[in-house]
Amino acid sequence: MGTPTTPSSDGAGEGGGWFTRRPAQAPDAFSAPQVPQASQAPHAPHSPYTTQGPHAPAGTAGTGPSDESDAALLRRTMAEIEPIADQVTSYFYALLFLHHPELRELFPAAMNTQRDRLFKALLTAATHADDPATLTTYLTHLGRGHRKYGTRPEHYPAVGEALIGALTRHASAVWGPRTEAAWVAAYTTISQIMIDAATEDELRSPAWWQAEVVAHEMRTPDIAVVTVRPDQPYPFLAGQYTSLETPWWPRVWRHYSFASAPRADGLLSFHVKAVPAGWVSTALVRRARPGDVIRLGPPAGSMTVDHSTDNGLLCLGGGTGIAPIKALVEDVARHGRRRTVDVFYGARENHGLYDIETMLRLRQSHSWLSVRPVLDDGPGGLPSGGLPDAIREHGPWYTHDAYLSGPPGMIRRGVEALVGVGIPTHRIRHDSLEELAGATT
Repeated sequence: MGTPTTPSSDGAGEGGGWFTRRPAQAPDAFSAPQVPQASQAPHAPHSPYTTQGPHAPAGTAGTGPSDESDAALLRRTMAEIEPIADQVTSYFYALLFLHHPELRELFPAAMNTQRDRLFKALLTAATHADDPATLTTYLTHLGRGHRKYGTRPEHYPAVGEALIGALTRHASAVWGPRTEAAWVAAYTTISQIMIDAATEDELRSPAWWQAEVVAHEMRTPDIAVVTVRPDQPYPFLAGQYTSLETPWWPRVWRHYSFASAPRADGLLSFHVKAVPAGWVSTALVRRARPGDVIRLGPPAGSMTVDHSTDNGLLCLGGGTGIAPIKALVEDVARHGRRRTVDVFYGARENHGLYDIETMLRLRQSHSWLSVRPVLDDGPGGLPSGGLPDAIREHGPWYTHDAYLSGPPGMIRRGVEALVGVGIPTHRIRHDSLEELAGATT
């Protein structure tokens, strides 16, 4: 997931956020939530300004490892609550909406996906607590993206209080003054990076774009190519994705990749497959028509072409994952440098290769491009065994940069295969698996 601090949102370095940057003489950055007495933390939280709290015990006696670093305490907490993630997140939202009911309208009516994303975001932050560069990159992206939900700096205190309340109740085996201080410090950093990122982003782009549907083309009974015209310029790079909200499901956003490189006419296209119980995908495929207006979040993703190198590109696109792969091919063609681009277009069955004619036309126009369709079951004389087997049969690829787009399972298997054929991990690019999982509805 899966991105970077700037001046505080109020310009004075004190406001905006739950654990905010405050003078040393004001150590208490928040009021602890009211939770059942049995689960109350034994002491008030320590100053969030200090990244290391007092050297008190991490929690109850016999908590295990002797590592008392903040990062270790965060991971220990996450390890305890991971088996009961549903209970922890349910309790978190119960506290949040009980004490701050005005925040409920910022969330979708059905909370299942939102609950999963919360826990994954916490897990990611905790996992990378001792990796500032990765954490900052991730949280900057998160802070910018949260603008479209209507999130404001003044909302962060409520979230922080609910978080500490939920952890106090459900991580009792490791909870104590040191663990609490570690989470206070962590959320201080998390909230401030997100606030600063949103504040900086507000200076140069809107929280969302209105976009009118101008074309809706059914490619299969379940797949549509939806083309929209934003109400103002929308800057993005080939290979990136955005989040979409439809008028039929307010506050429910799903991620979709751009299906072309930036166009002179400013239009944006997306390949959408309707999936069972998929609110946004089904609405875009079955209900959207020219004239309808949807909302777009900011562009995101780092699956972009490095134009400073002459490395070849090895591109794996599965299903509608062919959309950003096509955008990458267009981007290479536009830059005019002759670089070998090998595209493997995978699908379970023949009808899943719904955009093969487009890819073959691109191949006819560019001698440096090869396109190989691959089917899981292999009817019709096409290679079988899926994309991982196909790339093993060709090559060598160790001088190529690799790009993958498709279902999470395909990407996991594809990464393993690419590493196996000699491509180092730093030259393998794909979207966050968490974001991809969220895009399936």
